[in-house]
Amino acid sequence: MTPLTESGARSHVSGVCFKIGPPRLVGVEVEWFVHDDRCPGRPVPPELLHAALESLPLGGADGTSLPSGSRLTLEPGGQVELSSPPATGLLACVEDTRRDLTALRAAFAAQGLRLTGTGTDPLARPRQMVLDHPRYLAMERFFDSAGPWGRVMMTGTASVQVCLDAGDAAGPHAVERRWQLVHRLGPVLVAAFANSPLLDGKPTGHRSTRQTVWSRMDPTRTLAPEPDHGDPREAWAQYVLDAQVLCVQRPEGLPWTAPAGLTFREWTRGTGERPPTLADLDYHCTTLFPPVRPRGHLELRMIDAQPGDGWVVPTALVTALLDDPVAAATALAALEPLDCASGPRPPRSGVWRRAATLGVADPELRRAALTCFAVADAALARLPGAGRLRAAVAEFAERYPARGRCPADDQLDALRSGTRRTPPEEAS
Repeated sequence: MTPLTESGARSHVSGVCFKIGPPRLVGVEVEWFVHDDRCPGRPVPPELLHAALESLPLGGADGTSLPSGSRLTLEPGGQVELSSPPATGLLACVEDTRRDLTALRAAFAAQGLRLTGTGTDPLARPRQMVLDHPRYLAMERFFDSAGPWGRVMMTGTASVQVCLDAGDAAGPHAVERRWQLVHRLGPVLVAAFANSPLLDGKPTGHRSTRQTVWSRMDPTRTLAPEPDHGDPREAWAQYVLDAQVLCVQRPEGLPWTAPAGLTFREWTRGTGERPPTLADLDYHCTTLFPPVRPRGHLELRMIDAQPGDGWVVPTALVTALLDDPVAAATALAALEPLDCASGPRPPRSGVWRRAATLGVADPELRRAALTCFAVADAALARLPGAGRLRAAVAEFAERYPARGRCPADDQLDALRSGTRRTPPEEAS
């Protein structure tokens, strides 16, 4: 393969990671912990996980996805991730994902397994890697060199990831405006949907322990890009080049570990065992985990996993705020006071830390959340057929941010009262 130059890498990233066009598609990735009702305090054996997955009624054009087109992956700690296909609009996305989740839950229930939606595994059970793919072994070694947080992330966290088109070249849906909006919105999403107050069976002092874990990992791949770049494509290209290389793909039987401290920029300049290729660059991008990751579309990664069908609310909220031009403009202006461009980069800035620790008990974040929910409600009222989604978003707003609460508070209340189920009861 042709060696990749630094300028070639920058050009490729700028062109591939932001696909320009009018917003149209919506997707969601939903992660779940798996618990065995017969012995919830123990890790689920990998063979039982595979048996549940193999029993699913797979279909789709390639025969490997669920009937509506969602794809399933097994995460390093045994978490299951369902990734919906890109759908034309919010309503189709929710309908497709619901259908495939119904099949997923039934298959796991038949094996005595429960899907638990929470940002961190709340149980004091051993965390272990259930996958031995070279990628995850290299990742484990890379993160272990800097403390425990990488292993906690890999084996003990789960999320809801909302995916939307990057945006247009200009106008109300310009890429730059959408990029700015999702980053301003980030701490509000962390706070409103915080759902990980427990780790190893104990309160951590953080409403979103998951977000706190991510903020303590390798900053070259978990912080947001520098905010002072006017063009997000250029900012992202610089970010990719400056991130440390986590793994290098090698032939079967050889480890994928990378030289310590090697950035991709240095690799293109001749440091490393061989020159990098375009395939190396594309794979390197899959090992970067900022709060918002451009993958042609925008992937929002800061939302804790939610119980039951709770994933619907953040999906509807984010889509309404970004894809309705009136809502986008109103939200962007309303969230401006939360912008921390002059301080540490998200998620290490003060407002992001407050969001992870306090949730919407923080007065500033509560006000911002209530504004966002009200703006989204108005946008959903303008979307034909969205009555049920609008009602779900309004119900969540009344139950949580209007009362200064988030889903994490339900877990803490149950723990204090001694009524917490092991594992937590899933809402239907």
